[in-house]
Amino acid sequence: MRAQFLGKDPESTEGDSPTLFATDRADRVTYIAQGWKVTDPRVLADVGPVPDHETLVEIPEEVLKFYVRRYRQKEGDS
Repeated sequence: MRAQFLGKDPESTEGDSPTLFATDRADRVTYIAQGWKVTDPRVLADVGPVPDHETLVEIPEEVLKFYVRRYRQKEGDS
């Protein structure tokens, strides 16, 4: 599996960059989000148990626009 850079938060500083990547998996469409690790106890309680092999990351809405852009491009290819 490979990861293709889609974009990063334009308001990020160096080393603090919520980022979105698309994968090239053949079996399903997936994305990788690089963001801030969620540690707020209230948020973790709201979400509930997270399996040891998973984690929660917080990413800005601005980063999700890169997903929308890619999705629209793929839809245009159809």
